[in-house]
Amino acid sequence: MPSLDPKSLSTSKLHSYLLSAVAPRPIAFASTIDANGNSNLSPFSFFNVFSANPPILIFSPARRVKDNTVKHTLLNAETTKEVVINVVNYDMVHQMSLSSAEYPEGVNEFNKAGLTMLKSDIVKPFRVAEAPVQFECKVNDIIKLGTEGGAGNLIICEVVKLHIDDAVLDEKGSIDQKKLDLVARAGGSYYSRAKNGFFEIPKPIAALGIGVDAFPDFVKNSMILTGNDLGMLGNIEVLPDEKSVKAFVEEVGERYPNIKTATHREKHKLARNYLSFGDVKSAWKILLS
Repeated sequence: MPSLDPKSLSTSKLHSYLLSAVAPRPIAFASTIDANGNSNLSPFSFFNVFSANPPILIFSPARRVKDNTVKHTLLNAETTKEVVINVVNYDMVHQMSLSSAEYPEGVNEFNKAGLTMLKSDIVKPFRVAEAPVQFECKVNDIIKLGTEGGAGNLIICEVVKLHIDDAVLDEKGSIDQKKLDLVARAGGSYYSRAKNGFFEIPKPIAALGIGVDAFPDFVKNSMILTGNDLGMLGNIEVLPDEKSVKAFVEEVGERYPNIKTATHREKHKLARNYLSFGDVKSAWKILLS
């Protein structure tokens, strides 16, 4: 059994051990705005509730291990002293994952992830309409735990209003955990679902996915594809070109002889089948055929 001195480990190795061992962790899907009113949305798994009176939530945007830079969320919280913490359930987990990509400053992750901006009642940052529970918060304090890469920054948030979707409440008005269907973060690509346990989501590609805002309208406005489907489709660097789409259609022509004349609805159902196996590229070729 290895016994390790944290000081003898690289920060990245220690970070990996901590994230894998202290799991699963709830996810704070934090919405903020900058001084110019630009929205930002990012998930953080260094998060929990610490008090009911007053109602206090704390999450920690750590300094990046690779280059010791800080998240836009931290800068915004320091500037505006407001944040909305949205709860993440299984129905939106792929969209949440897509939003975690390192998009440049000023890019609206709501649009990239295909999520709906919902005006808050008290604070300025928008809520995520798809989130089953949303906490509007004032930032009471920010405690910096260090100055090097990997150091956390505890953002202490006081809840000033909370919103709960009727769909996750039972007949007594309490939250039904099964209806809520929360997901939590673990190490590597692993997440945990309250209903079923662990599952994997590939991390957003380093080159950045195109995002839902770059989709053709007939895909973006699909009545068949779910939020998770859109999140998976958005995590692709570039759409397949016409040549590769035609080659794919010819390849699967024997299996799907009516693919060329299929309706959008039929193609979207078939694309969902490919997505269920994690085959995003083939799903896009079906959609664009």
